[in-house]
Amino acid sequence: MTNAPDRTEGDGPFDRLIIRGVTLIDGTGSPAIGPVDIVIENNKIASIQTVGFPGVSIQEEGRPQAGENDKILDADGMYALPGFFDNHAHTGGNAQGTTPEYVYKLWLAHGITSIREPGSFNGMEWTLNHKDRSTANEITAPRIFAYFGFGMNSDGDIRTPEDARKWVQMIDSEGADGIKFFGARPEIYAAAIDEANSLELGTMTHHAQTRVVYANVLTSAKLGLKSMTHWYGLPEALFEDRVVQNYPLDYNYQNEQHRFEEAGKLWKQAAAPGSEHWNDVMNQLLEMDFTLNPTFTIYEASRDLMRERRADWHVKYTLPSLWEFYKPSRRAHGSYWFNWGTEQEVAWKENFRLWMQFVNEYKNRGGRVTLGSDAGYIYKLYGFAYIREMELLREAGFHPIEILMSASLKGAEELGVDDRLGSIEVGKLADIVLIDENPLQNLKVLYGTGAIKVNDDNEPVRVGGIRYTIKDGIIFDAKELLSDVENMVNEAKDDKGYEIIQPGSDY
Repeated sequence: MTNAPDRTEGDGPFDRLIIRGVTLIDGTGSPAIGPVDIVIENNKIASIQTVGFPGVSIQEEGRPQAGENDKILDADGMYALPGFFDNHAHTGGNAQGTTPEYVYKLWLAHGITSIREPGSFNGMEWTLNHKDRSTANEITAPRIFAYFGFGMNSDGDIRTPEDARKWVQMIDSEGADGIKFFGARPEIYAAAIDEANSLELGTMTHHAQTRVVYANVLTSAKLGLKSMTHWYGLPEALFEDRVVQNYPLDYNYQNEQHRFEEAGKLWKQAAAPGSEHWNDVMNQLLEMDFTLNPTFTIYEASRDLMRERRADWHVKYTLPSLWEFYKPSRRAHGSYWFNWGTEQEVAWKENFRLWMQFVNEYKNRGGRVTLGSDAGYIYKLYGFAYIREMELLREAGFHPIEILMSASLKGAEELGVDDRLGSIEVGKLADIVLIDENPLQNLKVLYGTGAIKVNDDNEPVRVGGIRYTIKDGIIFDAKELLSDVENMVNEAKDDKGYEIIQPGSDY
């Protein structure tokens, strides 16, 4: 994997920055308010001052006064949101042919100022290097929270609880922020989680079918696990009349169509919504302050493959190598379209309905739900997939204000940094997203491709797209970042004489 180049983009940071005239959506769950001026001093929000009322001119004498060397960002009429957290964000890799610069710019262009790198599959040293360089703002990138895959860089197999504890101590000394598990033998899993908690490292698990009988979501939470990603392990915790899912007798986990097709039938095998067991499992998870990071978006092609293949952004922003990576293949993870049709999609739609009902109810009862995209697989493009996750939470029943809270403050809470990030409040760091359309009315305006609207001349136009992403007080022009990505894609296409066409066709 290549390294990200030194930063040449971004304006700042500044000793004092004043953002003028925005409508504020602060990420705490409060309603929008504006116009306000936001004063940032040395990368900390120093004041948020109401400077008028909607629909009338702002009187200049009532605004924070600017000094001769202050930076003024005129954002009159724009909306200010806290920087977003993508709590399941892989940084591409050689198999996809993606560079960190390509991925990072797509993330920042969609307002993502912080990511949790689950598994850190490009290597421990590589990930920690980029984490440090991002922290120092030496590269154009979100800040990185490095969660290492359990067992990474171990001298040998982790065979005992003591081996597990020593490995956790090792990654802590190296600078890890947490661990991503896929499951392990019970005594090893329990020891690793316990050691991680003693060292205040974060923990998350993708409860893979190969290990979910050892520990589903509820048993993991009782061991002290802090969060789950995806949804595997949750319906298994809700089983009432079985121990394992109803695998067909010719099922093979290495057959990706088997794996994903049968996963789409899991929620139908779980306890019914509102049943005693449904409520018991949910209440226990709530009592343990457990976090759900559902990543609805990465499974969406399972319920509507053509929609994902034909998404607006692929032609302009998807690299040829990434498009090739998405294609159906018996050898590639997440390329399971060997014989995908109506029956599979209908089953997955029902799977989504039940899954979304659990997640929305969990949120309504006070549970923490965060956003993650797991982009780079299954026709999901970095940045764009994250905004789609917001839309899917809306489908699940979240109010747009609740979605933005999950994208910011709840994400910061999951990573233990809500004292300094996750909302636009005095004393916190200056991670802010600026957009000239109201995202509460239409989340689609957050896409880099914007949203379609008919203007007063009866012509369809594109509106929205994030205007500025501010990370650590540095102002990035989001549209310029997208233009850079478009140039990368065009160069790759020209070099290969490549045109994006649909699999199995010439169009």
